[in-house]
Amino acid sequence: MSTQLPRRTVITAAALSPALAVGAPAAAQAAPGGSVIRDVVLAVHGGAGSLPRGSITPAQEKAYRDALEKALRTGAGLLSGGAPALDAVEAAVRVLEDDPNFNAGKGAVFNTDAEHELDASIMNGKDLRSGAVAGVHNTRNPISLARMVMERSRHVLMAGKGADIFALQNGLAYTTQDYFFTQRRWDALLNAKNPPPVPPSVTEGQTVGAVAVDQGRDVAAATSTGGLTNKLVGRVGDSPVIGAGTYANSRTVAVSCTGTGEVFIRGVAAYDISALMEYTGAAVQDAAAKVITQKIPALGATGGAIALDPRGRLATPHSTLGIINGYITRDGTVVTRLYNDETPPH
Repeated sequence: MSTQLPRRTVITAAALSPALAVGAPAAAQAAPGGSVIRDVVLAVHGGAGSLPRGSITPAQEKAYRDALEKALRTGAGLLSGGAPALDAVEAAVRVLEDDPNFNAGKGAVFNTDAEHELDASIMNGKDLRSGAVAGVHNTRNPISLARMVMERSRHVLMAGKGADIFALQNGLAYTTQDYFFTQRRWDALLNAKNPPPVPPSVTEGQTVGAVAVDQGRDVAAATSTGGLTNKLVGRVGDSPVIGAGTYANSRTVAVSCTGTGEVFIRGVAAYDISALMEYTGAAVQDAAAKVITQKIPALGATGGAIALDPRGRLATPHSTLGIINGYITRDGTVVTRLYNDETPPH
């Protein structure tokens, strides 16, 4: 499977023909059980939620799309050089962790004590190796620490102070909490503690994640988050839980989830998509839609996922009104999707 990635013009759903404006581009025609996008080598998400048209400024829209494109091109550039999918998803997520528009790394939300507690996980579909960190305070790129846990320890999940110390011991730079601060997240914390009379209708820029398939048809997945605004100190959601927020198996699929983490843990959401594909032969779009738009809502929550199979077929189901996401295909075409009407729910 060759991966040729010449630079191409960025496409957004809004720029497509009217017949495709609320669906997906020509490479993403509806399949029997839902929408599937073909020939994808890397996809990213910036969180499920609601982002209606007109709810952000043109400058904000450009910032989101530029960040998604940068993440996609960074990861895809590695793939085109023969790097494994694991390298690509780590690199893509690092870009989003460094961007203050997203709730991961810089720009992470505050907990109830006005601190940042960061979670991340990564999984290699080739051998099912995985690594994760939860509740880290002083590591700039938690996704790289998660990979370090996988490759330089005998553990899968490390948490809190011990994880930050492990980062220092293995050469990851220490950073103080003020690095993660953004005014927008501080205002969100104040609003959570003293809710405004009219709740906001816009939720955007949450958990980030990436899925990729390399030239050997091996897949990988990675997810990173700051969690929930005003969460209790020590709360851990699904993002660092292998099988809940992240899962990758080169026989089936790579998945990164976003949504109400407690319910994604209870539903073992990411693994469930893989299991449906492995045990029933379901296509990626059918399996992902069943879990995200049926099972998770039945448990009382909403969210979304990006799911990429080894043949480059991508599904982006969500039970929220929308999901911020983007993908790059084998020929180098980039698509970024922000608004509710740009990504179909199934």
